Amino acid sequence: MTFIELQRDHFVISTDPARLDVDAIWAFLARSYWAQNRPRDIIERSIKHSLCFGLFDHDKQIGFARVITDFSTFAYLCDVFVDESYRGRGLGKWLMSAIMSHPDLQDLWRWCLSTMDAHGLYRQYGFTELKMPERWMEIFKP
Repeated sequence: MTFIELQRDHFVISTDPARLDVDAIWAFLARSYWAQNRPRDIIERSIKHSLCFGLFDHDKQIGFARVITDFSTFAYLCDVFVDESYRGRGLGKWLMSAIMSHPDLQDLWRWCLSTMDAHGLYRQYGFTELKMPERWMEIFKP
């Protein structure tokens, strides 16, 4: 796996797992609509088994995203956030650009994600509604 580190002013995006602040990630996800009841040990395990992108202001974790992938054909983008106090500065778009341009994620056949309220952001990176939803199935255990 290729680790990346990008810098813009005092902001940094890194895929180095050693930089991640699991406390900060867990605190944000505990407030989110999609992961508010997710236990910390599950969050830790999900981080361990994903390609994670940390967004930092100097060394302070202010954003995060993780990609579940086989690095060959498929990726699922999830747990994307930018701390509320840092929104409106283009950091979410920068984070998405870093994810979509990561060298290990090129030429995948399919990307998926689920969102309740960020369709406009993700459309800018090529995401659309499912073309053939009748082909998709799921097991959902909230």
